[in-house]
Amino acid sequence: MEQYEKIKDWLGSGSINIFGLPFAGKDTLAHNLARVLNASVVSGGDILRSHKDQATIKKLMETGELFPTDYYLEIILPYISKPVFAGKPLILSSVGRWSGEEATILRACHQANHPIRAVIHLRVDVERVWQRFEISQTKQDRSHRHDDAARILEIRLKEYAEKTLPVLDFYRQQNLLIEIDGHKIIKDTTDNAIRQLWRSFG
Repeated sequence: MEQYEKIKDWLGSGSINIFGLPFAGKDTLAHNLARVLNASVVSGGDILRSHKDQATIKKLMETGELFPTDYYLEIILPYISKPVFAGKPLILSSVGRWSGEEATILRACHQANHPIRAVIHLRVDVERVWQRFEISQTKQDRSHRHDDAARILEIRLKEYAEKTLPVLDFYRQQNLLIEIDGHKIIKDTTDNAIRQLWRSFG
């Protein structure tokens, strides 16, 4: 498909970062884009779990505060600089989702030769989030993740509003942000993302 080839040429070994509320479908979109763009998917969780200093990471996460910039860069840079990713584009799923982490993410991606080319905001309303949450609980199709409990989901929604929306504003000011409707079926959402990337950057 011509659009795919143009986007691949534009993207090169760069990266696309995807943000959205819980249950927005970020990981699904990330894997769909990775498939058509011959990219690798990297999530913020992948990066944190890969680091040897799990005790410090757990302690910092429990405080609810930002990781020190140098320490955060020390975690991210080695992971996305892995030889397995060399020369390939990356689809990032919510990497650097707290306000204040944006500059570190941009720096790390640039140093790893995966500069951020675009940021996708996968938009869904909170009502739809809760609908999808209830469906997932009925189907039990999310591997019993503890953070899918209703109480924790409420906390995650609050944190998204307070800590992630400013991140999206930052990328909007950098002319990197595109908005995608996440209420549609998976195929339509993916097609829309490809179309928007092509129109905006391809």
